[in-house]
Amino acid sequence: MKCTLCSSETESFYYYEKEDRHYNRCPNCKAVLMGIDDYPTPEEEINRYESHNNDVEDPRYQKFVSPLVEKITAAYDTDSLGLDFGAGTGPVITKMLSDQGYEVNVFDPFFDNHPELLKLKYDYIVSCEVIEHFHEPYKEFAQLRDMLYPNGSLFLKTDIYTDDTDFHAWYYKSDETHVFFYHPETFQWLKNEFGFTKLEIDNRHITLSR
Repeated sequence: MKCTLCSSETESFYYYEKEDRHYNRCPNCKAVLMGIDDYPTPEEEINRYESHNNDVEDPRYQKFVSPLVEKITAAYDTDSLGLDFGAGTGPVITKMLSDQGYEVNVFDPFFDNHPELLKLKYDYIVSCEVIEHFHEPYKEFAQLRDMLYPNGSLFLKTDIYTDDTDFHAWYYKSDETHVFFYHPETFQWLKNEFGFTKLEIDNRHITLSR
């Protein structure tokens, strides 16, 4: 299996017997990938996403995304245009930014599928718990990068795989819609490949800036 991000040949890494899923690891960009034959169908993805209780008024949900909101408000003012990419059933980041006077468009391939919004340019794009769902990460990161103005930024949140991660016990792999896991070196590869000038990794929060 070739890596869906960097196209290098991957190596067999882990068999998740409970769910009969295979995972490979890329020796080049260090990502861990679910075997393509084990990817969920679109119907399975929708069912999983609809099971999430994403109420935009829920203070716990707001607290979960607040570090991303704070990073955006620290870097951009209300004259900027943002995109909440992959917002799911409850675009809480959009709600929290809009409450502060920010203009944010919302796109989700299942729940807010407005492809015309992907033809615009943005000062920033935020994706919270989205990039681990990318079936074609190279294509999707190329699209995100091209939608940014110069000096624009991607604000991302995902759980990062490291060399110290016990993959067998790692909760993040148990979600059948998580198909691509990022190592810190994966983000360095993304920075270099797509010409970002700056990479910041703050726990689960990643910023890539043009």
